[in-house]
Amino acid sequence: MTRHVLIVAGSDSSGGAGIARDVETVCAFELRSCLAITAVTVQTHGTVERIEQMPPELIAAQMRAAFAANRVAAVKVGMMGTAAAIEAVGAVLASNRQVPVVLDPVLASTSGRVLLEDDAIAGLRRDLMPFCRLVTPNLVELARLNGSAPAPDEETALLQGEELARSVKAAVLVKGGHARGAQAIDVLLQPNHPSVRFEAPRLQRGMRGTGCILSSAIASSLALGASLEASVRSAKQYVFEKLRKDAGWIGLREWRGA
Repeated sequence: MTRHVLIVAGSDSSGGAGIARDVETVCAFELRSCLAITAVTVQTHGTVERIEQMPPELIAAQMRAAFAANRVAAVKVGMMGTAAAIEAVGAVLASNRQVPVVLDPVLASTSGRVLLEDDAIAGLRRDLMPFCRLVTPNLVELARLNGSAPAPDEETALLQGEELARSVKAAVLVKGGHARGAQAIDVLLQPNHPSVRFEAPRLQRGMRGTGCILSSAIASSLALGASLEASVRSAKQYVFEKLRKDAGWIGLREWRGA
């Protein structure tokens, strides 16, 4: 039976992020997608005009049907929206613990629209993250998840990442795309493992949906049987190459850190 990646996320009418990016990425890894839509959004590339949240039981029912119909080899979770949706998704994942889950904790849109209210963050940590193999926050998301100010430097960001990993018992990929400097550095933090640093030149031109693409690429590699570290490395290379085509950069370096 063909391996599938179950995508649990919101739609983006512009196609720049959300499920459109997720399906595109999974297809690039020569896998099939199945879907549980958490929200329908009306978006352009510059604004979020409207959001309609799906009923939590409908989200859970979509997930259960996807698991029943397909060989789900990994799950990617994106936009949740409400605490009730988080609880419903977590309950389904709790019944499928053998499947690796990658969570992209989408808290706000690129344009700044809040997509997950503060009162739902505790539920994200309590009801969803413990079932995840990996959580992939950027620096702003990492700070909100920890209830702290955005990290002013890499050392502080890593401390925040380590605290999140300890408290939710999941690996954390601290993404440095929102930091400054000539190099964009992401760090994979796993309990009882040395950290792994991924460095690439910071591109001057960006692209919407890179968080969706990265997390879906990681989930796809996990579905193919790769280790977590190898999956992150492969996904980073995939995202970098997509960006490089626009910005004209080459090269991606990775090395172990303390």
